[in-house]
Amino acid sequence: MLPVIGITCAWDEEKKQFFLSRFYTEAVEAAGGFPLLLPYTKRESSLHIFPELLDGLILSGGGDVDPVHFGEEPLPGCGEISPERDKYELDLARRVLSLGLPVLGICRGAQVLNIAAGGDIYQDIFTQVSGCLKHQQKAPRWSPTHGIIIEENTRLARIFNAGVMRVNSFHHQAVRRLAPGFIVSARSVDGIIEAVESTGPGFALGVQWHPETMWGRDGRFLGIFAALVDASREYKRLKGR
Repeated sequence: MLPVIGITCAWDEEKKQFFLSRFYTEAVEAAGGFPLLLPYTKRESSLHIFPELLDGLILSGGGDVDPVHFGEEPLPGCGEISPERDKYELDLARRVLSLGLPVLGICRGAQVLNIAAGGDIYQDIFTQVSGCLKHQQKAPRWSPTHGIIIEENTRLARIFNAGVMRVNSFHHQAVRRLAPGFIVSARSVDGIIEAVESTGPGFALGVQWHPETMWGRDGRFLGIFAALVDASREYKRLKGR
């Protein structure tokens, strides 16, 4: 059986619809996993049911995270909020971290992962960080538009076998104060944190860019999903599934 990788969904409040780009599911399948979409639910039991069904988790991209979850009032640059999604994904992230379930956070998902573990984020880097780069590109989604510097001896460095990469960029929030038990594994040249990872034995990685839209043009980015699937396969083996 293939390792089952859950992927959280975004929510359209006006249309009352869950949605997710096919780029996520295609990346998981290409890496050897079986994707399972996870709509958020108000049932508390789902925080126990979903992890029992999964061998790994992707926290997908989307809108802004409500600053109430890291003890702040909203600034003018803070954008669209989905309160139910915020609560559900933060609770789910805490649950899977406690279980050691492999987890990958992408863009918003990296921020959710850091907040869930006890860190915080910038509400709007363009007003809170002087001299920051253009992190909301107008180029095609597959196109890399700025560089990142990858820290040596990190999981991310082993995945890419490189110290410098170029990535795409579609965000205005970013990790600020790092959560306990996490380290920075990449930054852009303006100092913005572009990737974080757990220092523990389990797989917990967050990237600020969107590798799911890049791997079709640059196969190195599939390595992020392959690393998650490999970790999930090992988790599955240890659980005797």
